[in-house]
Amino acid sequence: MSHPLVLASQSPRRKELLELAELNFITHAADVDESMDLSLPLKEELTRLALRKARAVEKEHPGCIVLGADTTVVLDGKILGKPKDDAEAIEMLQSLSGRTHEVMTSCALCCGKHEISWINTAIVEFYELSESMIQWYINTSEHKDKAGAYGIQGKGALLVKGIQGDFYTVMGLPVAETVRKLKEFEKELD
Repeated sequence: MSHPLVLASQSPRRKELLELAELNFITHAADVDESMDLSLPLKEELTRLALRKARAVEKEHPGCIVLGADTTVVLDGKILGKPKDDAEAIEMLQSLSGRTHEVMTSCALCCGKHEISWINTAIVEFYELSESMIQWYINTSEHKDKAGAYGIQGKGALLVKGIQGDFYTVMGLPVAETVRKLKEFEKELD
């Protein structure tokens, strides 16, 4: 890439996925309000959040392409964010047990006045989870700081019966689509 790339995130998973794509980049956490107006359409708000992250970091890195992203778990139209404690994580996992849910990762690229955004959605189906299985998973502490209280790339894989869509969307960044969008975006800048 001819423009420097900045990942507006401290997520180790997103960093790992960009490294997988052999991209040179730096990370700079976006310090933004992540609240959403739930009276507006969900996809619109998710896009706005990814753009908010990218724009905030782009101000500190002018001339760079900045990638912002946010991953959200949605069950029956309700957002399951990052659990505030173990009790809330247990509730989330109980609600996901034996059911399907959506995982949406919104992404945004910006550089100066140029910006694009998109959302990739995957459908995830969970096995029926016993109380002992949920407690085992909580004891791993893997649920902390993860939307929906699970991480598919770790021990959370044992909870998942199947996925329709991009696995990496569930992990936090649809990497193949992101690389393609980056290439298109950079062509528009030149």
